[in-house]
Amino acid sequence: MWGAAGEAPILDGVPHLCTPPKAESSKPHAEHAGEITQYDLSRLRSSSVEIREKGSEILREELQRAQKELKLRDEECEKLSKVREQLEQELEELTASLFEEAHKMVREANTKQVASEKQLQEALGKIDMLQAEVTALKTLVITSTPSSPNRDLHPQLLSPSRNALRKGHARNKSAGCAVSPAPPAQPTTSENKEVDTLLYSEFLAWKESPTLDRYCPFLSRIYQEDVKPCLDFAKRELSEQVLTAVEGNMLSVEPVVQPILPVVKASAVERGGPRKCALSGLSRSCRHRINLGDSGNYYFISPSCRYRITAVCNFFTYIRYIKQGLVRQDTELIFWEITRLRREMSMAKLGFYVNES
Repeated sequence: MWGAAGEAPILDGVPHLCTPPKAESSKPHAEHAGEITQYDLSRLRSSSVEIREKGSEILREELQRAQKELKLRDEECEKLSKVREQLEQELEELTASLFEEAHKMVREANTKQVASEKQLQEALGKIDMLQAEVTALKTLVITSTPSSPNRDLHPQLLSPSRNALRKGHARNKSAGCAVSPAPPAQPTTSENKEVDTLLYSEFLAWKESPTLDRYCPFLSRIYQEDVKPCLDFAKRELSEQVLTAVEGNMLSVEPVVQPILPVVKASAVERGGPRKCALSGLSRSCRHRINLGDSGNYYFISPSCRYRITAVCNFFTYIRYIKQGLVRQDTELIFWEITRLRREMSMAKLGFYVNES
């Protein structure tokens, strides 16, 4: 405690002398403390700046590393995307190729099927034509012709002894009838031949290099003199189609199959019936029909028209055999066989034909 004014303070009842604070000494200490505080603050500021700079530098490095990693991932994603696009494109191309190959196989199969069906139809047509040719050849063998006459059908061509035996046998068969005197023997006739030098020279020129060209001199003459007149029917357009089919070996002739009628006696209808001939336009009993090889169209023809067509077909068949090298005979014999076929066409165009039952 302090005593009275001017007195020393009393501590625990004992006066204690106390030196009053010196005002002059405290002022420098405060200034020194202020200087220390400013230094610390500047140090703190510089430390925080350094820390901030280091932190920002670390962050920048991490950011750069992250950007590099992101760039690498972007590049990797871009590569994977390109690979995926390439794989998708290859897959599309493979799929398109497979579909195209499948369509190609289907087209080839359809083409082969159509070709096979066409070949089948052509084969059937050729079979029909060969059958018609065989029938025609049988007819030529059975029927007498001036070049090879059938002596059984022409008794006048038999030898005198055989002719006499044949006449005697005929007389003996007539039982109960008086023997009549034999008619006077007919003079035997023979057919002579002479080669036309102009025709033969044209034939030899054609024989050197056989061709089916209608404009070569040899065939051009036959076309004008025999083939075209033989196939010159009332229906001109159909006649030209028939000639084209014969030239292309596409024409077929087949008999008309008629259903059996429930009657006892055979009638004319069973044998073909009266039909209108497609070539002549006349009402005739058409027992055959022709196909031109184009489709399923058939044309009914009369026996006369059939014989004319068959004569032309026989001629073309023979010259095709010559062209293919299948005829191995003497040149003159080949010429006379062609001449015989020309005569058959001439006879057919004049109206002579063999009526087959």
